[in-house]
Amino acid sequence: MPKVSVIIPCYNQGMYLEEAIQSVLAQSFRHFEIIIVDDGSTDEATRALLENYSRPHCTVYRKQNEGLPVARNFGILRSKGEYILPLDADDKIGNGYLEEAAAVLDRYPDVKIVYCQARYFGARKGVVKTPPFKLDEMLIHNLVFATAFFRRNDFNKTRGYVAEMKTGWEDWDFWLSLLEEGGRVYQIPKTYFFYRARKHSMVESLSAAQKRELRRRVFLNHQNLYQRHFDSLTHQYYELMDSPDLKIGRMLLNPLRALSGKILNSSSRRSPLWWEWPKP
Repeated sequence: MPKVSVIIPCYNQGMYLEEAIQSVLAQSFRHFEIIIVDDGSTDEATRALLENYSRPHCTVYRKQNEGLPVARNFGILRSKGEYILPLDADDKIGNGYLEEAAAVLDRYPDVKIVYCQARYFGARKGVVKTPPFKLDEMLIHNLVFATAFFRRNDFNKTRGYVAEMKTGWEDWDFWLSLLEEGGRVYQIPKTYFFYRARKHSMVESLSAAQKRELRRRVFLNHQNLYQRHFDSLTHQYYELMDSPDLKIGRMLLNPLRALSGKILNSSSRRSPLWWEWPKP
């Protein structure tokens, strides 16, 4: 029985897939399985690669295209491991990640998420900013990249990755789901994740309107969590209002507006929704 299940959704990314899989096969930790989910690829090279794919520890599932969140859920539900690691088909991990992350989860039962430090490769080089985890900051923007470990049992207590968030930020939403009832997040102080930077990637091509809609959806999916942290978020906002970083201030203000609208709406009068309010 594998200890770790690595879930690799693949949609027309056959040219990168071997590199991702090899980075897992090279791990010193050997108690793992790799589940590849072909999410309805239309690229002939990808389809041919996965037609009779045979590598150690690997199982290939093929399904109709429904987007990354559904493909991840599909793979996780067919996994056998105690711990789950999502890995996109165009990224890779460094040797030692499975071993160290599994050791952390074995030792600390209150840890819900384990991640590490990261670097870009491909069209962009350099360090990926991964600040120390703070839940209050996590409510404002995502601090944890998608290739982080969590327990299968914890996944079973959530709705998984939200299918409607196929354009992005589904990992941020899922991390908040895992943390709804508490728990710690542990960051390994080593670089074990390598994110392939590509021109015109899905996340980088999001419009301002799409980002507003995704942020709205994250808030609506976790209203209770935001409400419980209203006071600390308010404190952070007033501190940031004195700083020149208005972009962060605006990001922080959005969920506060939603919460204040709910709290102040004591009458039957409809309160303004936070995405309808003018920006400061």
